[in-house]
Amino acid sequence: MTSWQDKVANRDILIIDGAMGTELERRGVPMHAETWAGAALIEHPDKVRQAHLDYIVAGAELIITNTFGASPHMLNAMGHGADAEKIIRGAVKLAQEAREESGKDVAIAGSISTMSAGSDTADPGDRHTTEEIRDSMFRMADALAAGGCDMIALEMMQDLTRAPIAMEAARQTGLPVWLGLTCNWNAGRDTLVAFDFPGTTFQSILDRLLPMGPDVVSVMHTDVDATTVALDMVKQGYDGPLGAYPESGYFQMPHWNFVDVIAPDVLVDRAKGWVGQGVSILGGCCGLGPEHIVALSAARAELQASKATP
Repeated sequence: MTSWQDKVANRDILIIDGAMGTELERRGVPMHAETWAGAALIEHPDKVRQAHLDYIVAGAELIITNTFGASPHMLNAMGHGADAEKIIRGAVKLAQEAREESGKDVAIAGSISTMSAGSDTADPGDRHTTEEIRDSMFRMADALAAGGCDMIALEMMQDLTRAPIAMEAARQTGLPVWLGLTCNWNAGRDTLVAFDFPGTTFQSILDRLLPMGPDVVSVMHTDVDATTVALDMVKQGYDGPLGAYPESGYFQMPHWNFVDVIAPDVLVDRAKGWVGQGVSILGGCCGLGPEHIVALSAARAELQASKATP
């Protein structure tokens, strides 16, 4: 059996999972006002485990821990900061249990975000200081590594202060670092900017983070049209493995609004174009569920045939 490491190295198609937070919300898990899906690790662990398992059954060869909303600074905001490492390691264990139950040799990525607790998710600094974020990122990276993740997945990296700290924390674990970048169009729709920071250009994020040496770069939690443009921009300064896992719908803390979610067959068509751009790692972010992963997995041969020729 070809390992995930071989697929990444050879730029063969690797299917990852879809959204976790929105999938849990679809399953009736209440979203927490401070950490939205992160609270499910404490309140609904069985549903987290089942969501992981369903993604594996759908065809995912890599699943991502439900820790995007469970960093120490976010858990502290909901009163569980003292148990942060235990909760984070427990999130990895839930993914491992799903893997064991499936009987499939899937990889597990430990998700890290710099997002803030509460409604002000972009938080310019008035809720979490840079020092608090640094402490949180290093504690989180170490806990994910201790839990047994195969790699660290930095997700929604989009600013010039905290994202480099997260990158530094991930790198010091010695695990592969998968950098997930997120962007959006500016008001004039002529420049890509950071998803939650319209005053920060996407290009400036690339200039800051790509030299830090990620092992994989993905454009994630980004509209499908913007994803296409962003991938070309990434390729100007990076020639390693590429991933794409877009979002669909919109978020209004603490709920995801399932509006105009891309159909699975349309996602496959767009994914063929991304593969032609050099992408080999495909999945979904907010709004996209197991049905999208089923479609991508079923289209593996077609996707592989869309690979760009050297």
